[in-house]
Amino acid sequence: MSRIDELIAEHCSGGVEFRSLVDITSKSASINWKSVADSSFKYIDLSSVDRVTRRIGDTVSVTATDAPSRARQIVRTGDVIFATTRPTQMRWAVIPEEYDKQIASTGYCVLRPNNNVILTNFLAHVLGTARFSRYVESNQVEGNYPSIPDSRVREFRVPVPPLEIQREIVRILDTFSKMEAELEAELEARKQQYEHYRASLLTSVESAKWSTLGDICSRVSTGATPKAGKPEYYRDGTIPWLRTGEVTFGEVFDTEIKITDQALKETGTSWIKENCVIIAISGATAARSAINKIPLTTNQHCCNLQIDESLANYRFVFFWVSSKYEELKSLGRGARSDLNTKIIKNFPIPVPSLEEQARIVGILDKFDALVNDLSVGLPAELAARRQQYEYYRDKLLTFKELESAS
Repeated sequence: MSRIDELIAEHCSGGVEFRSLVDITSKSASINWKSVADSSFKYIDLSSVDRVTRRIGDTVSVTATDAPSRARQIVRTGDVIFATTRPTQMRWAVIPEEYDKQIASTGYCVLRPNNNVILTNFLAHVLGTARFSRYVESNQVEGNYPSIPDSRVREFRVPVPPLEIQREIVRILDTFSKMEAELEAELEARKQQYEHYRASLLTSVESAKWSTLGDICSRVSTGATPKAGKPEYYRDGTIPWLRTGEVTFGEVFDTEIKITDQALKETGTSWIKENCVIIAISGATAARSAINKIPLTTNQHCCNLQIDESLANYRFVFFWVSSKYEELKSLGRGARSDLNTKIIKNFPIPVPSLEEQARIVGILDKFDALVNDLSVGLPAELAARRQQYEYYRDKLLTFKELESAS
């Protein structure tokens, strides 16, 4: 911190210049699919970027014949992408080398920084600040999914201290990010150990009688998406509505979007009880699973399994489905490898006695807590590191604005 204070005193004791993003970044190019008919691209959709780690995760390969309508922007290494549409809003990432010249959804604002003025990682850290978050919140455009237009993102004014100061700030914040990454790597190793043990434990019951997911359910359903452009379906909504991007091998206690009673009455959405096993059936998220801990509704890309308690323990079913993610995903069909309710209902599952299921669940719940419970162990340490990073990020990126010459 003292080194930055020295640099500020030396180079900009009176304040730093603030400039609009439009003046220090350029836009990405749009893709002409007709000219690349035989090419394949990684498609970065709005659920690809992890909200916490800021890494690009699951993507799908697309061509001119099967690309989603929103697959329109060519990104380059060093671009900073920012999701402008809820519920994925405030996710951002720096494009790494492996995604150079790939395709991003139009739901991202793509910022290509002029590195003679602002460093890529300096800009990336700025997009995580509370000041930028407040700006986004106050510049929403109402609609089905509230969003901030690209033009308004580019109007945001960022501090532009001398590059020497930017480099020192980036060095410090990247150090925090590196510590996070080390903890994440250790946690990932623990998760792999857990997954190995889970697979071994579940293999032990394969001598039990076999059934299918459909046969151990009292109800199997999918949801619906209330029509876009009808704010009366979303404005002031109180009914939790789950999208597949929120199906992430864990428990769901809330949803990012709520719908209204009118939407429930006039569309194909319907309530599902708590403790259903929810399996995503679409695209990049296909075969992910979760458990809803509250009654909620879902979109049409969720297959919702209400487990018959007289036949199976819902957590046993969840652990089984989660362990078979790759196998289930391989059953997808079409260019996007989508699943459907028939595939899900026909998927096999061993069904030992309820007592044996409860024993296995008790063991796996303990392991699951070690890698996912934010109140203990590595998850708690990682959460503390992230809080520390956020504190110093906002502190280091707060500058007095240089008064303009009169």
